[in-house]
Amino acid sequence: MTDSVRGLIIVLIVAQIGCISRKSIENAESRETKESIGFDIDVATFSRQSSQSIGLDTSIRLTQMQQEMQLSHVYENGQQGRALLVETIGGGGGWLDYDCDGRLDLYLNQGGDPTQHNVDSQPLDQLFHNRDRSTVVAVAAAARIVEPFYSQGVGIADYDNDGFDDIYVTNVGRNTLWQNCGDGTFVEIAQAAGVDDPRWSTSVAWADLDHDSDLDLYVCNYCNYDPRFPKACKDSGGFDILCNPAGLEPWPDACFINLGDGTFADEAVQRGLIGPNNRSLGVAAADFNNDGWIDLYVANDTTENFLFVNDGNGHFTDEAPLRGCAVDRMGATQGSMGVAVADYDQNGYLDIYCTHYFEESNTLYANFGERGFSDQTAATGLHLPTLTSLGFGTVFSDLNADGLPELIIANGHVNNARRAPDPRMRPQMFAFAGNTWTSIAEQAADFFSIPSMGRGVSLGDYDSDGDLDVVVVNENDPTVLLRNDSARENWLQIRLLGRESNRAGIGSTIVASVGDSRFLQQLCGGTSFAVSNEPVLCFGFGGVADEVALEVRWPDGHIQKLQTPPNRKLTILEEF
Repeated sequence: MTDSVRGLIIVLIVAQIGCISRKSIENAESRETKESIGFDIDVATFSRQSSQSIGLDTSIRLTQMQQEMQLSHVYENGQQGRALLVETIGGGGGWLDYDCDGRLDLYLNQGGDPTQHNVDSQPLDQLFHNRDRSTVVAVAAAARIVEPFYSQGVGIADYDNDGFDDIYVTNVGRNTLWQNCGDGTFVEIAQAAGVDDPRWSTSVAWADLDHDSDLDLYVCNYCNYDPRFPKACKDSGGFDILCNPAGLEPWPDACFINLGDGTFADEAVQRGLIGPNNRSLGVAAADFNNDGWIDLYVANDTTENFLFVNDGNGHFTDEAPLRGCAVDRMGATQGSMGVAVADYDQNGYLDIYCTHYFEESNTLYANFGERGFSDQTAATGLHLPTLTSLGFGTVFSDLNADGLPELIIANGHVNNARRAPDPRMRPQMFAFAGNTWTSIAEQAADFFSIPSMGRGVSLGDYDSDGDLDVVVVNENDPTVLLRNDSARENWLQIRLLGRESNRAGIGSTIVASVGDSRFLQQLCGGTSFAVSNEPVLCFGFGGVADEVALEVRWPDGHIQKLQTPPNRKLTILEEF
């Protein structure tokens, strides 16, 4: 029996286990091939799929399932004509299997009245338990989660490596950390853990920033604004209007380093993670230069975006201006909201897509490695279609497994925008055909024809069929669950199970080789806006059904290799 076959058997066995205790992981045996630390990605072997080799597939279909699943949720922003800035941001949510039953559950933020923190009068965040993949039930109360604050975002991860997902919630005010007790309940420990940031926070990213095998936490903070005592902003006619965030004091972001004893320390200043005038709304934690260390891309509202590059010694430097991803191709700063990350052009480097404010166009930064980033928005057909929208959450995903990504964007203006009387906007969806992006929204789902105030967009395989489904959180409109019913070609879904690394393998890179093609994906922290995606990687290989060769680079740099047939779900156990 070859090593690759032995490795596949181990992987398939783990795939059937589901949630596994830390002790079980430590006692497990792995026969994967281990190589020395280092990961040389031969970018010359990556080649962009052309529209001739893989055509623009029209087989993508997303079906609204929130009613059938009994998912009843509306993010209430508390709009009462007061022109409060916090009412414009909205909320998100995240996927997790909180009770380790093998079915994906969903946590969703809630707003309410931002001037009140009264449990009795406020709508509360909700945790929806996936009972049988056909219905969900609200269980926040049973799980002892009582989140009375005006919530903005969610970061889900097993920060203490005990086998159970924990939930970090950002708020207008004190943030909360809900530690999973492992018995179906949670306990709030933010203050004890040292992560109860009192500022207005939005998106977060969990990642191992210092290579010590546990997860650290980056928190985006927006600006100094108290909705109970708001700054008064008026138009020329004396009417109350939303304050321009550029006129408000920016709040610095936080970087909570995991000390390994259940507590964290905010080391943003010491590690160089403080940029000028940031008003952060989105973040992606990923290795953008392929050096094996996690970097941070931060989307700022009205100011330059940051690319904090990790020097491998625990310090970061903002290289966004140097590398070409701080502003657009005209040198203009933008109102950045959400961030999507993927190697869309298949050159071996992760690219960045940012959503922006109305009449600014979203921006696609293509990553050319040592040559830096290039704004390819107009060149690939994404400039004009996004010029008249205001984007928030956004995700890349190969929904039909044809080997090329799709791009989903949630749009919606702020509440009382004078230039856009109706703040609702249609969401968008594009498919990449090898050189340009083309809108496929109309054929993909009726959902894309309905204007809404879209905010968070998150990916997760709630029905466990191997492809990723989509949840979209709207302001003052029902949250939408889109089941992926696309006709799939050859595919592979991979979940990582760390032993020396963090349990979910966040920060790992996988290169899948099939036929003459190589595909790179990375399990990133953060991304989109105010959400957490399910920590899995889904590859599409189009019509090629050959055996797939996998190279997994774990966060500490060591590599495992194995081979597997396509069209299955795998869990890869880290060998060390």
